[in-house]
Amino acid sequence: MGSQTMAVALPRDLRQDANLAKRRHAELCRQKRVFNARNRIIGGDTEAWDVQVHDQKIKEATEKARHETFAAEMRQNDKIVCILENRKKRDRKNLCRAINDFQQSFQKPETRREFDLSDPLALKKDLPARQSDNDVRNTISGMQKFMGEDLNFHERKKFQQEQNREWSLQQQREWKNARAEQKCAEALYTETRLQFDETAKHLQKLESTTRKAVCASVKDFNKSQAIESVERKKQEKKQEQEDNLAEITNLLRGDLLSENPQQAASSFGPHRVVPDRWKGMTQEQLEQIRLVQKQQIQEKLRLQEEKRQRDLDWDRRRIQGARATLLFERQQRWQQRDLRRALDSSNLSLAKEQRLQKKYMNEVYTNQPTGDYFTQFNTGSR
Repeated sequence: MGSQTMAVALPRDLRQDANLAKRRHAELCRQKRVFNARNRIIGGDTEAWDVQVHDQKIKEATEKARHETFAAEMRQNDKIVCILENRKKRDRKNLCRAINDFQQSFQKPETRREFDLSDPLALKKDLPARQSDNDVRNTISGMQKFMGEDLNFHERKKFQQEQNREWSLQQQREWKNARAEQKCAEALYTETRLQFDETAKHLQKLESTTRKAVCASVKDFNKSQAIESVERKKQEKKQEQEDNLAEITNLLRGDLLSENPQQAASSFGPHRVVPDRWKGMTQEQLEQIRLVQKQQIQEKLRLQEEKRQRDLDWDRRRIQGARATLLFERQQRWQQRDLRRALDSSNLSLAKEQRLQKKYMNEVYTNQPTGDYFTQFNTGSR
């Protein structure tokens, strides 16, 4: 009988239960948004902000790890470049030192074949004029024997040929020794370069191992952080659901939905109210506001009338000043015109007198002889 009364959970029932739980959760979220007074006034979505902050932190951590990787690679490349530069400088220095040593040891000026042509002590080493061949001086007309006329010509030529042969053999030996030293230096350079390459590879391998260890530790740390974050979110979600349920119960039983006007009274004074509980002003407050507005309108009209009277007074004064200025300018023009007329009449009278005087002088000059005129002029001048 007990097995016959037990209910069997079908997949359809499970789906219906899941849908019902989803709708119940959505309804709780909607009630949280609707009945949360702070979010309704401010309009902030803290969950979206937390998600954005978390994503930003993950992005910054990823960028920081990438930059650190690039920096490590750049430092490694700089080390390799510095090692190669130092190696190149050291090889160049060793080569220059070897060349200088070779020149100072095997290429002295005294060992050259043509050194006797530029020897500064040639005159001290040279013998005087011929002292053999039957005569010490043997100077016929100041000219001694020429080349090839000495008795030791064949021996001297043979000795010179032997000396040239020895010089040629000596140069060949020196060239072979220099070639062997160069090969030895090249082999040493190659061996040193291979050692540096092995050292660089070893350092790179150590760096790769260290990087892998760091990545593994970071991965483990991130995994532990993720587990802790999931557990913390579960606890926060559970606590939030309990708080939401308690808040809904308090709101349903409180004064917010009952619209009690006394709930808007603030503890800071009778003139203060709580914004999320205030239901509007009373009729007395509205009448007081209208009365204050009427007083403000009357005061504004009075100030506008005073401003208009003041502007009219200023306009009247400006017109009077402009009229006085116009009268003064007109009086000045009249005075200037009178002065100009008096000056013109004076100039006209002076011009008439000058014409009469000129006419009189012309008549006197015409009626009198030249001698009398000069006599009269001289007498008058005395």
